[in-house]
Amino acid sequence: MKKFLVAVALCITSTIVSTGALAQTAPQPDPQRMARMEQQLQSRFANANTTHDGKLTREQANAGMPMVAKHFDEIDTQKAGFITLPQIEAFIQQRGAAH
Repeated sequence: MKKFLVAVALCITSTIVSTGALAQTAPQPDPQRMARMEQQLQSRFANANTTHDGKLTREQANAGMPMVAKHFDEIDTQKAGFITLPQIEAFIQQRGAAH
């Protein structure tokens, strides 16, 4: 869960920075830290995706990414029965922009 929250923070920060919402004098996020958080999200997805098809089923999410599983229906907007890493990233960014 801690890694997921770190990934959420990464996405929120990158969304804020990309929209220019931070003042020029605000401290900028550490690029190395952000890269590590993104890598952790990718690694957790890869570990949970036991079929290695780039699609995470609800069962795989439950077993390997419980916070993603909790929001599975919100992430699976197309109701396909699976979610992808880009969908998870988009969901995290969307949630970050809403808060």
